[in-house]
Amino acid sequence: MNAKIGYWTVTGLFSLMMLGSAFAYLTGAPPIVAAFHHLGYPDYFRVLLGIAKVLGAIALVLPFVPSVLREWAYAGFVITLVSAAISHVASGDAVGQIVGPLVALVLVLASYQLRRHEHASMSAGTAPTVKA
Repeated sequence: MNAKIGYWTVTGLFSLMMLGSAFAYLTGAPPIVAAFHHLGYPDYFRVLLGIAKVLGAIALVLPFVPSVLREWAYAGFVITLVSAAISHVASGDAVGQIVGPLVALVLVLASYQLRRHEHASMSAGTAPTVKA
């Protein structure tokens, strides 16, 4: 599979996941509010994460975003997803609650690696090859 197609597929899927969760966070969906309270987090943290997820997803998909901002978005997502998994473990939640953040973590790490691969190819002066 072409690295560029792989990158955009994984990054698009991940960004949609983050935008979906941001929507739930920002609209105050009752199950989300209850989950944040169960984990011991205040409502303002849910709103803060919702805004951060929207900004991070935008940073990953818009091509004109400076690389340094994109790198910060990747770092922020990794920290958020690892923290979410740890929070669920510390709260004694079932494995099903822990899997979601870990799946998203795999996707964001795959996106990051595919992006690095694509940029390394471009900076080495090699154009991606298309096989017929």
